[in-house]
Amino acid sequence: MDDILTKYTSPQDDGFYGEDEDVPKLTTTKPSLKHNFSLPPIAQPTGFLRALTDDYSNPDCPIKLAHGTTTLAFRFQGGIIVATDSRATQGSWISSQTVRKVIEINDKMLGTMAGGAADCQYWLGYLGVECRLHELRHKRRISVAAASKILSNLVYTYKGMGLSMGTMIAGVTALEGPALYYIDSDGTRLAGNLFCVGSGQTFAYGVLDREYDYNLSAEEALALGSRSILAATHRDAYSGGSINLYHVKEEGWTRHGFTDTNPVFWKTKLEKGEFSNVSTDF
Repeated sequence: MDDILTKYTSPQDDGFYGEDEDVPKLTTTKPSLKHNFSLPPIAQPTGFLRALTDDYSNPDCPIKLAHGTTTLAFRFQGGIIVATDSRATQGSWISSQTVRKVIEINDKMLGTMAGGAADCQYWLGYLGVECRLHELRHKRRISVAAASKILSNLVYTYKGMGLSMGTMIAGVTALEGPALYYIDSDGTRLAGNLFCVGSGQTFAYGVLDREYDYNLSAEEALALGSRSILAATHRDAYSGGSINLYHVKEEGWTRHGFTDTNPVFWKTKLEKGEFSNVSTDF
């Protein structure tokens, strides 16, 4: 750690990027009154943070960010369904089974957490502040597109500095209808009908791709969201705990429970005959 600190303290060499790469040099890390995210008090914070946490570019990095989750959201004719699991892991250790991975930005907009919990909570909380300030300044509620763009611009400012985020912003407005955006810590921003994020996303997509239809009823859509998270918690070791389910409409969002996956699994297994890899013979 001391060797890395010495390496990136020198203002002449960032030590991590190649000489031909156009990397901005941050010459000050003094906190301001603009709620800027604190950076290491060294000359090259970008290279320093990547050297510490980016195991893809630097396999010998001392801090390996291990994370896993399953979050999903999809648009349908009755609004947007948002569903997540509730397990938090630190490497191979399950640190919590009751994490609320749906962030209530305001009474009509939701965000989801995937990646680093602290990063997602901090930036989605910050987004809630920006959305409220927009409402006070302009006397109208911010659009989902504008809110997602604010978040994308914020995290892009810190691209390459070790943030770990894969979030979705969901809301319904009279002008936009059901609006769903995916934003990650590289500043990527995508609009779509359906997104799954996290280590269990492939299992959730397997259910969603088979059964998703825009014309689902509210009851069918809620059941699909729950069933998709259940599939991911069954197969993915880093997903589990409870199913957190929301329905977002123009008048606001409604929470449909924080349900333990164990009774849901056995009900699905016994009533529908699914999960054939699990035996009921005891």
